[in-house]
Amino acid sequence: QVQLVESGGGLVQAGGSLRLSCTASGNTFSVFSMGWYRQAPGKQREVVAFILSGGSTNYVDSVKGRFTISRDNAGNTVYLQMNSLKFEDTAVYYCNARSKYGLSFLNHWGQGTQVTVSS
Repeated sequence: QVQLVESGGGLVQAGGSLRLSCTASGNTFSVFSMGWYRQAPGKQREVVAFILSGGSTNYVDSVKGRFTISRDNAGNTVYLQMNSLKFEDTAVYYCNARSKYGLSFLNHWGQGTQVTVSS
């Protein structure tokens, strides 16, 4: 069982910056990856960025060079620094954690935080 608490969403002008935070608690010893998804109304949920326990990161092409994901390993907190925001970044952003129990994998989700970018 993993619980995720998110913060940092809000309203920002195009070209501005925003930082999202997500802190994991519970059985975090089993978590090997944390990251962010986003979903806009009428669109499918897509992965934005992930960071593995070893520190490697991955980004969806549309945010490369603009977003940076990082992790505080001691505090089980992941951050998403979003720069040069665009209108199309507007979505609900969900924190995600992946854990492994034996051969089974589980996904854990935060409540979601709204990011709105004005054009």
